[in-house]
Amino acid sequence: MEKQNRRTFTAEFKADCVKLVRSGARMAAQVTREFNLSEGSLRDWLNTAKEREAASGGNALAPDERAELAELRRRVKRLEMEREILKNAAAFFAKENA
Repeated sequence: MEKQNRRTFTAEFKADCVKLVRSGARMAAQVTREFNLSEGSLRDWLNTAKEREAASGGNALAPDERAELAELRRRVKRLEMEREILKNAAAFFAKENA
């Protein structure tokens, strides 16, 4: 018997499928047929989305917003490190010139 490869889906794809069902644009059965998904997978995605919304108080971030937030946090960390280096350098040269 041949082993089948498991398909993986991006968070954006999952969010889009959940959005289609929740908006009423399509029924869950239609989404599973259109995208060749199992009903269990879609049900899990819907439950996960519901749990995330409950945990965040309904203020869940979209995938692109989440990516932007992560990028901004990286930039802030880098800028804080650069500022600390410059502060230490200024203190060093102030001692040397005094």
